Amino acid sequence: MNYFDDPATLRQIIMDHYQYPRNHALKSDENYHEVHMASESCIDDIRVQACFESGKIKDICFDGVACTISTSSTSIMTELLNGKSLEEAKQIIANYMNMIDEKDYDPALLEEAVAFKNVSKQANRIKCATIGWKAIQELIEEQEKQDE
Repeated sequence: MNYFDDPATLRQIIMDHYQYPRNHALKSDENYHEVHMASESCIDDIRVQACFESGKIKDICFDGVACTISTSSTSIMTELLNGKSLEEAKQIIANYMNMIDEKDYDPALLEEAVAFKNVSKQANRIKCATIGWKAIQELIEEQEKQDE
């Protein structure tokens, strides 16, 4: 059995990132760009910050009030994308969104983010699982416009 096919393992990954979220503190630094995201269907109300340098994501962090799925998916996203080039990050984000939409994706690129592969079966959880990812997508798009 594949490590990521075990429901208990997937739950453990989600709960670990919910109880001990990584990169869970905003920075007071003008080099960080910020996006505020809120959901009308859940308690999710988060801010995601990113610092970019030389075409890479130097750092990502977040804070706010959010449900288990939102907190853990955003925590995993920060770990996965920190240090990546914008192109690498966009490829990972596209794969994550494909997984959520039940399309073809590369699980090797997603690492622990595959813990959310069954989210599409709970339509009310899709926004929770993607809110942080959509925030970093917005920040990357803004950065690319600035770099033009």
